[in-house]
Amino acid sequence: MADQSFLTWPFFDPHHRGWADRVQEIARGLAIDHCDPDQACRDLVRQLGDAGLLQPTSDENGQLDVRTLCLSRETLARHDGLADFAFAMQGLGTGAISLFGSKGQKAHWLPQTRSGQAIAAFALTEPQSGSDVANSTMTAIRDGNDFVLNGEKTWISNGGIADVYTLFARTGEAPGAKGLSAFIITPDLKGFEVVGRLDTIAPHPLATLRFNDLRVPASAMIGQAGAGFRIAMSVLDLFRPTVAAAALGFARRALDEALTRVSERQVQGAPLFDLQMVQGHIAEMALDVDASALLIYRAAWAKDSGAARITREAAMAKLFATDQAQLIIDKAVQLFGGDGVRSGMAVESLYREIRALRIYEGASDVQKVIIARQTMAAHMEGR
Repeated sequence: MADQSFLTWPFFDPHHRGWADRVQEIARGLAIDHCDPDQACRDLVRQLGDAGLLQPTSDENGQLDVRTLCLSRETLARHDGLADFAFAMQGLGTGAISLFGSKGQKAHWLPQTRSGQAIAAFALTEPQSGSDVANSTMTAIRDGNDFVLNGEKTWISNGGIADVYTLFARTGEAPGAKGLSAFIITPDLKGFEVVGRLDTIAPHPLATLRFNDLRVPASAMIGQAGAGFRIAMSVLDLFRPTVAAAALGFARRALDEALTRVSERQVQGAPLFDLQMVQGHIAEMALDVDASALLIYRAAWAKDSGAARITREAAMAKLFATDQAQLIIDKAVQLFGGDGVRSGMAVESLYREIRALRIYEGASDVQKVIIARQTMAAHMEGR
């Protein structure tokens, strides 16, 4: 059983503690068949929706509780990576609608995604622009009361199975970041094409999408024309701490598995834990878990307490928690010896699951740039 003492920290209110218990109970009973990731995610979205666990993923008033999102992702990730993925994408995919959508857009889509009746996706990355969002080349050209979209998106989570996509394209109000806009796209529109599925070391629904003269009404735009970059960054600011929370869930599971292993495995007639070097590994793992949790829930608490932006705090949480989770899981694999790399072992699965978290929603090196720039900006303001 993972350590739950962190729930007594002052970052949390009583309802957060109750929510964590609820997610824990439901996560134990989720039925997950990993043989077909597409179907597994469809089933998980339905199960999570039926259980009411998707309620925090969107809000008509734009008031998303980041602590609740983080607690949900941490708990689900500790149980299963696909369960976390299914939950996370319902929030990320509709984040722009929650924060910037019209009343009609919110009324139509948010009840569907919260109930699990519709699957959501976030279409930002392009073949030539990953973290460099301002370099996006996909176009949305105004034609009367419509926009005509052309281009490609890739590495799109839930690509090919989603019912609604938040998509970003260049509308040309200004060069670079100021010329992007956000749109709601559905896969039934003419010109929408799934051109390839992407296989990864930890299988998830991922696809490359192509848009060929896809026509949407102007009412499909989210927020104002030219506000796409600001919308995307606002959504990522809010959800980056939740990526860190998922990494923390993986790390807690790895620590639990390692503790069980070293207490039960015998070496020369004594538990493996009796070796001082093993105790050193366990101490480092426990330290990094708590340090990650502190950074994550500081960022989440700051946002929930009214901070307009948590760019620096979110970047610190994501960078530290994802990088340290990789190290924690690697230590767990080492403590398992040969069993650590056997298919079907929990630590082997965690080893594959964690790597992507250091890349998506802003790679680790990008987070360092963000932290450095934010720190320098704060220094210059204080001079």
